[in-house]
Amino acid sequence: MDNSSVLPSDFEWGFATAAYQIEGAVAEDGRGKSIWDTFCHLEPTRTKGANGDVACDHYHRFEEDFDLLTKYGAKAYRFSVSWSRIIPLGGRNDPVNEAGIAFYDRLIDSLLKRGITPWVTLYHWDLPQGLHDRYGGWLNVEESQLDFERYARVCYERFGNRVRNWITLNEPWIQSIFGYSTGGNAPGRSSTNAQSDAGNSATEPWIVGKAQIMSHVRAVIAYNKDFKPSQGGQIGISLNGDYYEPWDRSDIRDKDAAKRRMEFHIGWFANPIFLKRDYPSCMREQLGEHLPHFTEDELALLKESDTDFYGMNYYTSQFARHRDGLAADTDYLGNLDELQQNKEGAQVGEESGLHWLRSCPDLFRKHLTRVYRLYGKPIYITENGCPCPGEDTMTCDEAVNDPFRIRYFSSHLDSICKSIGEDGAVIKGYFAWALLDNLGMSNTFLVHVQTFSDRQTDDFQEWSDGYGPRFGVTFTDYETLERTPKQSALLLRQMFTERQRVVVTA
Repeated sequence: MDNSSVLPSDFEWGFATAAYQIEGAVAEDGRGKSIWDTFCHLEPTRTKGANGDVACDHYHRFEEDFDLLTKYGAKAYRFSVSWSRIIPLGGRNDPVNEAGIAFYDRLIDSLLKRGITPWVTLYHWDLPQGLHDRYGGWLNVEESQLDFERYARVCYERFGNRVRNWITLNEPWIQSIFGYSTGGNAPGRSSTNAQSDAGNSATEPWIVGKAQIMSHVRAVIAYNKDFKPSQGGQIGISLNGDYYEPWDRSDIRDKDAAKRRMEFHIGWFANPIFLKRDYPSCMREQLGEHLPHFTEDELALLKESDTDFYGMNYYTSQFARHRDGLAADTDYLGNLDELQQNKEGAQVGEESGLHWLRSCPDLFRKHLTRVYRLYGKPIYITENGCPCPGEDTMTCDEAVNDPFRIRYFSSHLDSICKSIGEDGAVIKGYFAWALLDNLGMSNTFLVHVQTFSDRQTDDFQEWSDGYGPRFGVTFTDYETLERTPKQSALLLRQMFTERQRVVVTA
């Protein structure tokens, strides 16, 4: 076996979760409300009646869940901190909740006792409701970045003596577009969705995107300046994004569309953060003055920041077909259609338990290599996974046998090996999504539709899938909260062992 088919011996792997999806205990020990608490209790329901009030009850059962991590052989665990559990009202002058600090102290200490490395995400979409009420939350670029910096500093101060791996934001694209354009995620603002009562889909997502970029930048500068010298950790951001191939390989317009879609998806955040420059030119050309400008002071902050790694959340790939004419002012795709088969009728990949998620390991390799060559930072795959076909209606005994997920993991790990060994990409870790079946506030309801024009005002965005699709490697019985390992969880250690050895050098 040559080095192109193996992972480095120090490759880090484990599982990922998010606070609101698993913790529960939303009103215990001083936790404040987040925008997801509010969103999940709207009437009529936006989440098929589901909410995170109890979720997987991880707040009371984390030791049991960490027993699973040990059983599965995980080296690392990525979890998010609930901002409103740390600072219930969220603001930089608001009091810190010591009970919330103590909860995450217990989590971190329990992981370390087991020899599992904690990876902490500061923000996984659960903005304190207090900030949304006070000044519009992410719609206020100046206030939100200052409050996020203070929240980040509290976490560095209280947990940084044990946490060496930090992720500032999870998928700012999702927060911006689904929270403020389509209205399908909290806080549900949209001018194109009939079920939303406020918002401007032409302007708000771009404001929110800038607020998150500047919040990330301030959190990175604070860590690098005041904490990294003594704590010795690293800090990055997790960006989602599909890989796009042209619908018609012979049409330069479709080739341009594929590239443009990835610029709207990834370059929107990665260009300012990693290249320390303005948004991609194709965004400027299409969006005009809807896209905020960076001031000279903001550009200086971008240049001062140094983000250590690129966190990649990847699930699937698609084809891009160009559209003629001018884009609608609410278009966030880049004036194109997203399709799952190309001009010749070839499918992009094997369908999973969700219509939008196809298994495309060869395109995953292209995605990894492209991102590394563009941005030049070590990559950690911070989310990757799938639900199996029909899994949402299976019993526990049926669901624990998950051959589709096993194939998905195995083929995607092979693509990582090839991107490292043959393409020269630096990829240093992998987190399977997710440790547990959980509330589908995350990529379980990432909506991919065939064309922008097909989306009608009254059903522009599917609402959350609630507790439907199961992404976990552990089956969760939502009535008893009993956890049962699936075969994929028990086989992942073997998959990594087979691919991991000391790299031979000449």
